[in-house]
Amino acid sequence: MRENYLTVKGYGESEIVISKSRFLTYIERAETEEDAISFIDGIKKLHHNATHNCSAYIIGEHDHIQKANDDGEPSGTAGVPMLEVLKKQGLKDTVVVVTRYFGGIKLGGGGLIRAYGKATTEGLIAAQVVERKLHHFMKVAIDYTWLGKVENEIRSSLYTLEEIRYLEGVEIIVSVPKEEEEQFRSWITEMTNGQASTIFEDAQFVEFIVN
Repeated sequence: MRENYLTVKGYGESEIVISKSRFLTYIERAETEEDAISFIDGIKKLHHNATHNCSAYIIGEHDHIQKANDDGEPSGTAGVPMLEVLKKQGLKDTVVVVTRYFGGIKLGGGGLIRAYGKATTEGLIAAQVVERKLHHFMKVAIDYTWLGKVENEIRSSLYTLEEIRYLEGVEIIVSVPKEEEEQFRSWITEMTNGQASTIFEDAQFVEFIVN
């Protein structure tokens, strides 16, 4: 299972105009190829009268699914540069469609490559790139006499206090980066003189905005 990776926060769109041609960019997270194809088809239907609806996507833990489509633009001038932007930014599970309405001025091969690359970059800014980091949700079980100290220490730390359960004893749920689990356990043990039990409860991804 992957632990930390970059992707887009979610849906985003942008527009740029180059030499009178409009380039509309649509970006979404896609965790399966079916999701990517469905998103592309939806944009194509939305802009069925556009000159081109070029697309690219990269999917899978090891980027094993990569596709680029020029949709009528000269070979290698649209889908491939779009895909290259995704790869250079290290993104996973991302699909992009750039819709072009031709403005009457030909851009040439180099101009098209730059235009589609720029349109993709602008779309990523709109969608926002996030880092997804695998966190372990740890249950710290303590006696009520320790609640004030432990709660204050956790809230003052870089860990995230997710929930406090007031039961026969107290259970504090804390989100901890996976790679820091042992460090967290040792910290809690030292803080409570060994009076707390720290138990793994769940694993979830937590997202942090990169741009």
